[in-house]
Amino acid sequence: MEIILTLAVIVFALIGFISEILPVDLIAIIVAVVLMILGLVTPEEGISGFGNSATITVLAMFILSAGIAKTGVIQIARDWLIRWGGKNLNQQIFTLGILVGPISAFINNTAVVAIFLPIIEDWCKQQKISASKLLIPLSYLSILGGIMTTIGTSTNILASGLSAQLGYGEFSIFQFSKAGIPIFMIGLIYLATIAPRLLPDRKSASSDLVSEDYGLREYVSEVVITPRSSLVGQTLQSSEIQRKFDIDVLELLRNEVRFAQPLADKILQAGDILIVRSGREDLLKIRDERGLDILADVKFNQDELENILTSGEEKIAEVLILSNSRLIGTTLKDLRFRQRYNATVLAVRRGAELVRGRLGKIPLKFGDILLVQGPKQSFIGLQTTRELLVLEQRNVEMMRQDKAGFAVAIGLGVVLLAAFNVMPILVTALAGVVLMVLTGCLKPGEIYGAVRWDIIFLLAGLIPLGIAMKNSGTTQWLADRIIFVTGGLSGYWVLMFCFLITALLTEILSNNASVVLMLPIAASVATTLDLNPFAFMFAVTFAASNSYMTPIGYQTNTMVYGAGEYKFFDFTRVGAPLTLLMTLTIPLLIIWIYGL
Repeated sequence: MEIILTLAVIVFALIGFISEILPVDLIAIIVAVVLMILGLVTPEEGISGFGNSATITVLAMFILSAGIAKTGVIQIARDWLIRWGGKNLNQQIFTLGILVGPISAFINNTAVVAIFLPIIEDWCKQQKISASKLLIPLSYLSILGGIMTTIGTSTNILASGLSAQLGYGEFSIFQFSKAGIPIFMIGLIYLATIAPRLLPDRKSASSDLVSEDYGLREYVSEVVITPRSSLVGQTLQSSEIQRKFDIDVLELLRNEVRFAQPLADKILQAGDILIVRSGREDLLKIRDERGLDILADVKFNQDELENILTSGEEKIAEVLILSNSRLIGTTLKDLRFRQRYNATVLAVRRGAELVRGRLGKIPLKFGDILLVQGPKQSFIGLQTTRELLVLEQRNVEMMRQDKAGFAVAIGLGVVLLAAFNVMPILVTALAGVVLMVLTGCLKPGEIYGAVRWDIIFLLAGLIPLGIAMKNSGTTQWLADRIIFVTGGLSGYWVLMFCFLITALLTEILSNNASVVLMLPIAASVATTLDLNPFAFMFAVTFAASNSYMTPIGYQTNTMVYGAGEYKFFDFTRVGAPLTLLMTLTIPLLIIWIYGL
């Protein structure tokens, strides 16, 4: 009965992760609660994920990554990319890999992609090449770089913690490196030589005009307030036209004088011209109900429109919704985005899909790109939030460059002390966090914003599931099923089978969920067959990061999905051959290096 109940919880978790009815971290917490209610784990075991060494280490690594990023250390890579990138796509991808891979081995790869995204966007504009040619390689290279060390990704840290729970001990910081470095090089060669022929040319490289890329000409109009209009004598706020209609007022022209945001308290007069973003239907509706005239004769050419949207102290830019953002699942209307950030969303891009009408009613998702217009000062505020990423290079002046030396020294100290077994990585990472604050690399208030709390709660909720699987005998039961299916096959094929199952699970679940489910099972398979359990645990850990075929299997893929204007199957076309290559080579490498 305990096995049946545990399997039922696993099925519930799988359905929840795949359907995305609720955020994955919330589903994980629900799983932990259900396990406690069913008596499959004790209350102490149910909350043990919050105090688990893997969870705390991941939390500390997020903070250390933020400290290094805040000091602008990684910005040095921008200069190297520009200097050595060249004009050839193969060379550009190879240079990108040489920079991104080693950095991702020691800094959380989502943080690395967040830093490099604006750099690559800006570089592609200068080079007149499509950003879609480089953003999928950026994501894949950061994933491949992360598997080179135990601290390169939360998945590796979690696998190390699970190994300790199973009685095999934690992994050393460079235990993955012997196989991880060759795997990275194989992936880099594929991406630099074969992938350029498969990468799409989605994002226009012919124009620097953002408004053209979003096709705003048909959605930006001029309307004039007539003497009979009900808006005369009212403010935009009191008239509530922006709340009742799908319309955003971008600028106000009065006697050839331009007034930019904020406009909420401006008293409107007859003859005022409003530059608005709106669909045709709402434009006609507000004309009839509020007595406005549409200046139909005005047809903006693209340069004029860009000048209007960026006049004076105004600017437009793309903004990426990050995975820990409070915007996820809510609408712009519910958020009161314009009031909160003093900026207006002109369009939303989700992969190749573009939305320019009814913006206030669309539930936002992780990876969505918002085209935002507003005062330049507002974008400084947007750049400082950890929930949104402005896709333009930050001013170097905003970085604490005078603290860069401290950040590098702290990072090296954390790695070296753990590598030489002076102290466990948990202790060195937490000590590094304290030093980041004491040296001024991070401010105390920035610590909480640096943490990916969705990942922390996901780990805390899933770790009890692994305990329940072991306690109930579910792990051994599932291991016996795998042995039955692969009966008579050699160890290599059994290892490949475990790798393939994990890789497929990762495409539909999170990488961490795949490790929690598969690592104990793989270790049990190895023990039953009298094979090397470390080989099977390493195979599962590598496979869990082997997520290249969809934009939703790994966080970095989702981050570049909208930024590169990709279609869903662009990832499949480029990622499927890489997944096949890894499935064939990684088990062989593991057997050769670690033995079977």
